[in-house]
Amino acid sequence: MRILSLIFLIIVVGCGGPEARRPVEVKTGSFFKQSVKRSKELLAKEEKSMQEVMANDTLHEYTHTASGSWFYYDVKNEETEYTAQPDDVVVMSYNVVSLKNDTIYSMDDIGTLTYKVDKQDLFPGLRNSVKMLKEGETATFLFPSSLGYGYHGDNDKIGINVPFKVTLSVFKIQKQNELVE
Repeated sequence: MRILSLIFLIIVVGCGGPEARRPVEVKTGSFFKQSVKRSKELLAKEEKSMQEVMANDTLHEYTHTASGSWFYYDVKNEETEYTAQPDDVVVMSYNVVSLKNDTIYSMDDIGTLTYKVDKQDLFPGLRNSVKMLKEGETATFLFPSSLGYGYHGDNDKIGINVPFKVTLSVFKIQKQNELVE
């Protein structure tokens, strides 16, 4: 009887519900807060550099975009209203220069590209900019590093967290519905 009571006691104690495991280390979220703080400081520094470029460029009137870049038109097309939409095919060319006007990639280095809008890989700023221009337009954009190659760079000529300028020319926009026909 004692053995039976002991077995019964062990079963009752051993059958308690499963106990949740506790984390070995409690995270406070401070890493993310520090990362956000560093990103904001970097963006403020880059925006200051871009503001200096714009202040020294008295020939052009810059416009701020919703995505966070600045631009001015080199060539504007007043005859059409159509801008590239997702799935359209755009024939374009662009260059990349530093904020001090040192050439990083020339239009000859890059060549003429045929780009399917939002379906091919371009850095974020250029992806947004293509959709702003009409056929026959050329514009120069100032991009903070977050819209360029960011904290990684391009593994070649553009380092980490480097803001830069791009002059983009859109030669032709082939509408998606024209491609289907």
